[in-house]
Amino acid sequence: MKISRLLLAVILIGIFYGFFKIFFGVVLKQPIPSSLLTMYMFFVVVGILLVLSFTEEGARELMSPIKNLLENPEKKMMRMVVFVIVSVLAGYITYNQIKPSFEAPLELRTIHPAPPSNFSAFNKTYNLLTLENPFRKYAKEDPEKFKTLVYEGGEVYFKNCFYCHGDKLDGQGHYAQGFNPLPANFMDVGTIAQLQESYLFWRIATGGPGLPKEAAPWISSMPVWQNFITEEEIWKVILFLYDYTGYVPRSWEKH
Repeated sequence: MKISRLLLAVILIGIFYGFFKIFFGVVLKQPIPSSLLTMYMFFVVVGILLVLSFTEEGARELMSPIKNLLENPEKKMMRMVVFVIVSVLAGYITYNQIKPSFEAPLELRTIHPAPPSNFSAFNKTYNLLTLENPFRKYAKEDPEKFKTLVYEGGEVYFKNCFYCHGDKLDGQGHYAQGFNPLPANFMDVGTIAQLQESYLFWRIATGGPGLPKEAAPWISSMPVWQNFITEEEIWKVILFLYDYTGYVPRSWEKH
């Protein structure tokens, strides 16, 4: 059974739409912004129509069902139904674009501010380019000790951090809704999965006040944790964060 070119175009457009939704939402676990999806689908629709109407014969076949619907007197009722559906759909889309919103505008922020090359904490100076988690090596050298360190990091987290970042590390803690922007969601592939452990150490130890002044104002409610927990406890918390989420910290490739 031969499929008309118009129906083929509709099927292909649907396939591409489903691909984008599944690829970004399921594979990357990052819902695609509607503006980006609209742009992608615009190019998809234009590309499909260009391919299917590349020849004069193809163009006639593609337009044949539409022409038949518009000109055939026997399809008057169907034509009216199609016109009504198209009009209602266009009105619905337009309304969603222009309808007023009474919600406060979103506060934009840089998720991962550029770190300094060096910073001070615990009365020491650290070089972020060479700084490494001193406990990470035990993952291979002594797995049992590593498990203990992760467990201890979890204890520190649930004593200090889960009130904001949540018991599931998803940024939905008890106090989360009181902050703007919300606390970081560590389960999101766009957070700690993209970072080195040294970066996390810097952000946790120095908190919001430790963010670079040249790009101020920053919005961060992160406390200066070096005032409340030890250096070792921060490294253990970092172990726990990666272990719980299943992510692997980024590292410099060694050639």
